[in-house]
Amino acid sequence: MVNAIQATPPEGAEPQAAPVIEALGDEYQNSITLLQNRFRIDHNVSEITMVFFRQYGSAPVVLVRPDGSKIFQSRAEQENAVWFDADTYDMVTVKDPVPGPWQAVGQIKPHSRIMVISDITLEAQPLPATLFSGEIIKQTATLSNGDKPILEPGFRDVVTLTVELISTNNPNYANFKADNQLIATFEDNGRGMDEKPLDGVFTGQFNLTVPAGEWTPVFKVTTPMFSREQVDPPFMLLENPVSLDVTLAKADEQYHTLLINVDREQINIDTLLVDGKVRYPNGDIQNFSLTEPTDAARVHPVLAMDEGLFKVKLTAYGQTHSGRDFILDVPEYSFEVNTPQPAPTPEQEPQDLAAAALPTDPTTALQEPPPEADEAMSTGTLITLLAVVNGTILLIVGGTVGYILWRRRQPVASASAQPDLVMQDAPDNSTAKFNPAAKLTKWFARFKKKPPPAD
Repeated sequence: MVNAIQATPPEGAEPQAAPVIEALGDEYQNSITLLQNRFRIDHNVSEITMVFFRQYGSAPVVLVRPDGSKIFQSRAEQENAVWFDADTYDMVTVKDPVPGPWQAVGQIKPHSRIMVISDITLEAQPLPATLFSGEIIKQTATLSNGDKPILEPGFRDVVTLTVELISTNNPNYANFKADNQLIATFEDNGRGMDEKPLDGVFTGQFNLTVPAGEWTPVFKVTTPMFSREQVDPPFMLLENPVSLDVTLAKADEQYHTLLINVDREQINIDTLLVDGKVRYPNGDIQNFSLTEPTDAARVHPVLAMDEGLFKVKLTAYGQTHSGRDFILDVPEYSFEVNTPQPAPTPEQEPQDLAAAALPTDPTTALQEPPPEADEAMSTGTLITLLAVVNGTILLIVGGTVGYILWRRRQPVASASAQPDLVMQDAPDNSTAKFNPAAKLTKWFARFKKKPPPAD
């Protein structure tokens, strides 16, 4: 509010026509622009949904009815309204609104207009009638409100666009009773396959890594207040048309041969381009590309440098016979290389024959005792064997020690019992055994001194 005051000039001075402007009220009252952000609601509208884009983190807007009454976010339910507030926008649905000029008060973004959503629709390009499992495709869609394109940049933060595949549950195809598959989310941010950000064209990238079969595509627009769907006719998802095979190197060869082929009934092989990589068993990776046009299967040599598991991952580019370009994510292919086992030596052959002679009758397994009986029997047998072995060792050691002691004591006892009978009792021409010990004792006795005679 302002007040114009006409000033009185002093005496002798020329009168001045310029008025003095004085602001009335506080700073807050003079900072609100009351005549902007207006919109009109017709008399035949039973429900209306509005979106207000405001500064990040600011408070929700306040709606002013034509009669001056207000609707606050905190009292939306009492005012027959549904309110969703985010960091950058408010979405409000009012039932049976009062016809006439309405107004929104708040920190609404400059150059941003209020969107009154009456009939929002999604217009998406139809999918091709035939696609391949693993195919990567680009899809665009636009949003319209009352048959007019929605170009509001902030609207991409309000809606979510997705594509979902629903199986037709045809028992003749591999996707029979398969779960719904969410295959893409549309974005308008200039990333990925989206060409330009905030241009109102939403772009989605589909990677059809789902089972082959008949699917129904469903395009969805979801907002905090409502959702819209566009259901397209079913399409056929065929098996991945690219096939791989390998010919292993022989003993005198240095390379394995990787063969890459396609389904000739679906794909024009002359247009096939391959970009791939080989992961060797030791972890090394070799990238390769095959770009030469030919009507033959593509061939790539793989170095036979090691044994183990080889993995091959491909991305294929080409055209169908109808002229449609495609990009295919080919499933990973792997093959294993093992060193052949040497032939058995003559020493090993008898063991092999003995192993071959073992009974192979399947009924033998039925006649074997259960595992619990085998375990109990093994424990009893072990205890018995330990007792027998320990007893045998004790008997052998005891017998050996006793025999040695007996042998040592036998000659000493004989000599001490009859030392003089060896030669005394035998006649001169007797064949009795000569005792050298007794003979030496008598011989040394001759040299002993006789004791002196007693006095």
